[in-house]
Amino acid sequence: MRAGLASLVAAYVLSQFYRAFLAVLAPVLAHDISAMPEDLAAASGYWFLAFALMQLPVGWALDHVGPRFTTAGLMALAALGSAVFALADGPGLVKIAMALIGMGCAPVLMASYYIFARTYAPVVFGTLAGAMVGIGNLGNIAASVPMSLAAEALGWRGALWGLAAVTLAVALAILVFVRDPGRLGGERRGSLLDLLRMRAFWPVLLMMAACYAPAAGLRGLWIGPYFAEVYSADAARIGTVSLIMGLAMVAGNFAYGPLDRLLGTRKWVVFGGNLALVACLLLLWRFPAQGGWLPVALFAGVGIFGSTYPMVMAHGRAFLPPHLVGRGVTLLNLFGLGTTGIMQIVTGRLHAAFRGPPPETPYAALFIFYAGLVLAGLLIYALSEDRSS
Repeated sequence: MRAGLASLVAAYVLSQFYRAFLAVLAPVLAHDISAMPEDLAAASGYWFLAFALMQLPVGWALDHVGPRFTTAGLMALAALGSAVFALADGPGLVKIAMALIGMGCAPVLMASYYIFARTYAPVVFGTLAGAMVGIGNLGNIAASVPMSLAAEALGWRGALWGLAAVTLAVALAILVFVRDPGRLGGERRGSLLDLLRMRAFWPVLLMMAACYAPAAGLRGLWIGPYFAEVYSADAARIGTVSLIMGLAMVAGNFAYGPLDRLLGTRKWVVFGGNLALVACLLLLWRFPAQGGWLPVALFAGVGIFGSTYPMVMAHGRAFLPPHLVGRGVTLLNLFGLGTTGIMQIVTGRLHAAFRGPPPETPYAALFIFYAGLVLAGLLIYALSEDRSS
């Protein structure tokens, strides 16, 4: 099982990488294949939407087929998507490639959570979930300076061919090493409708829809164009800023993991963290062109405080009966990643609508938009039932 979990961790590192690497490649893709920020926003949105739409079939497959074959097969599809990206001659093929990669990455984290939920005590689920996301966020780091260096050394096409080979190797490792948890005894009937009838589950679902999008959207796409257009940053500086935000997200996920046991609450850990996230977004909106290290620090703050995903997942997990764990965690993921995909497309259009002098104008609109989204989620989440196991 250790080797199996290690292969799933490697797959999740790749999943995090694929959702974030477009920010670093933005300048070179604009030059080589005329992929503008709006095109990359749509491509990133397709990744998240494809990922999200796969959650319901993935949830069924986890409960009925098991994590091993489900994850290995779809990761092979992600390898194909990376190869398609390497062949892209325009924005259209980039969008298709990102959708294929999103479909392929869809089961990775949920397969790990399924194993945690079926194998370990509920009280440690939040810690394990946070550790998994924290380690996986090394992919965010790899998608910053290392990706920019690889693109310079190999060309962006060569780097994508290398990623296709690595992704296929990880898929094979999952097939060899992952072991499915034992089958549940007795006849257990249940469906997605049973989950949707749980009123206590809905505030958690809606909080998941609001909390993940800002950090994922800013780190995965907008950090690159923002620093390039507002501060005339080159690829090296964009890589450095992306690295800082990626490290902040790693730290945030590890910090949130044990807080529910230390403080005796999950709800208020999530609530307080997202209030701090809103504060960072409002400061970015108020000072969108401030010089010095303030914007870097605020992006790092978004990374740290916006990492409540595993804690929200743990909160939702506490409501799930054993025979619906697969479908429950994937439903949560559908709300989180689906909203993020939609927001990538929406923010791309928002950016285009507000484009003009001064260059920070469209980004200020993005920051206040994300702040409003999280505040709306918090208003609903305030009504949720706090549950720790």
